[in-house]
Amino acid sequence: MHKDNPMTTSLIPSPALDLTAIDRAALQPSTKAKYKREIEAMHAAGVNPADHAALQAYADGLKSSRKQFLKSALRLMVQGIEQEVKAGATPQNLKQTQAALLRLEAMRSAVTVQQHKGTKAHTWLSQAQVKLMTSLCPDTLEGKRDYIVLGLLLGAGLRREELVTLTFENVKQQPTKGGKMRTVLEVTGKGAKSRVIPISDKLAAHLQEWRNIVGGGYIARSLGMKKELGDSLSAVAVFEIVRKYGWLIGMYELAPHDLRRTYAQLGYEAGVPITQLSTLLGHANVATTQRYLNLALDLESTASDFIPLA
Repeated sequence: MHKDNPMTTSLIPSPALDLTAIDRAALQPSTKAKYKREIEAMHAAGVNPADHAALQAYADGLKSSRKQFLKSALRLMVQGIEQEVKAGATPQNLKQTQAALLRLEAMRSAVTVQQHKGTKAHTWLSQAQVKLMTSLCPDTLEGKRDYIVLGLLLGAGLRREELVTLTFENVKQQPTKGGKMRTVLEVTGKGAKSRVIPISDKLAAHLQEWRNIVGGGYIARSLGMKKELGDSLSAVAVFEIVRKYGWLIGMYELAPHDLRRTYAQLGYEAGVPITQLSTLLGHANVATTQRYLNLALDLESTASDFIPLA
């Protein structure tokens, strides 16, 4: 990818897009990597994003998640290029500047992502399943690591990207209203937004035990071939750990986000206000949290229970 964007001089969009706009964005490293991967794939396919029809046709062939990454990546880059084009506007090139901005706007809107409507069947664990799954972590270095991974997803509602970047420096002590000290996590989530998540004394004790073993640095650690401690886990490795323990309890499609959803669901069932859950999860609004919980769906009693099948 070229660092110098020809659009700033010729005002004609080019497929040689500058990826530094993604580097500068306040995003998790894993998210930046996904954005760059989609831009590079588009470029490798020979698609000029300035060609509205070609970009639209290319995007329509992608699955929904990849399409969303491409759309978000193009939006970031277009924003940067628009500022450069506007900064270079003069009375002499005003018409060309306006034309370039219109083409950039078309590029931004070429990729459309179908938003899901209605109610989806979410997955979360019961209290008994949570207790069973975390009890299956063996008393080994790997088992203790796995417990920490599962514990932070279930007991703090972290996203995968938040977990793999969490360090022991993010573990703090804060006083409650009654004066008791409470362990909290200082987490940086989507959009570089920080939030504080109180955790249970049991999880805090396991974190302290784990810190005594690993000494500091990243909390979710990789293990080498000989089970020696390595650097931070990848998001893929977190997924594999969750899937492994999901299989052990008969939940064969369990994913890390299901554990985050479990945190919200069990908290709500225990009486934690939805507004507090929304803050703890780092949601932009309560409506997102409501979709997590499927509040409109009553699973205890439903119409099917009263249909007299033979």
